[in-house]
Amino acid sequence: MRLGLGLLVMFFNVAAIAAETSVCYGTTSDGRLEGGVALPQEGVNFVSYSMIGRLAGRTYVHNKVRDIVVAAYAGLEKEKPGVVYKYAETGFSDGGPFKPHKTHQNGSSVDFMVPVVDQNGTSVHLPTNIFNKFGYSIEFDSVGNYGEYNIDYPAMAAHIVQLHREAASRGLHLWRVIFDPKMQKYLFETEYAEYLRANIKFSDKPSWVRHDEHYHVDFSIPCASER
Repeated sequence: MRLGLGLLVMFFNVAAIAAETSVCYGTTSDGRLEGGVALPQEGVNFVSYSMIGRLAGRTYVHNKVRDIVVAAYAGLEKEKPGVVYKYAETGFSDGGPFKPHKTHQNGSSVDFMVPVVDQNGTSVHLPTNIFNKFGYSIEFDSVGNYGEYNIDYPAMAAHIVQLHREAASRGLHLWRVIFDPKMQKYLFETEYAEYLRANIKFSDKPSWVRHDEHYHVDFSIPCASER
């Protein structure tokens, strides 16, 4: 009886894992996704950019990307206690066109809102709501200031490093990070500069939108070529 119960439990555990196995096809700009999973609404040190966006199904990713993102936040709890983070849009559960984005089609792309501090130097969440297009219409100045908020570059750099480390521990890596080229230099003034130079590929060309209020991360996940 005990052996039979053990086999039954093992069966359901395997079935649960299989149910969360995602398959991506094509590329970030011309692809699709099967078995996409939603990022958690919140954790100890992170939240989603919008409950509306989540309910609209705009926070789905490949299950391997979900695992990397969640593990990176867990690592940051220890490395950056008291610092809070916010992720933004990712994609649909089945991938495909994801307006107004030109990519985010195969479950391997995630937007993260920049971590910020207030005038007291306290880590806070950048406000994201319908009045500022859920954060995407916010415009920081050339050094990273927006009203009472300032970009926390060390916290941002630490996050990118953690994402890379978690990906590497799974035999994966980051394909690229898109962030305003003129503001990238501030990341290289942090203690993480050497690691970033050695391991992270930043896009050095201006994107069709500025990418100052958020940074876009593409994860290198093996995908089938057939779309």
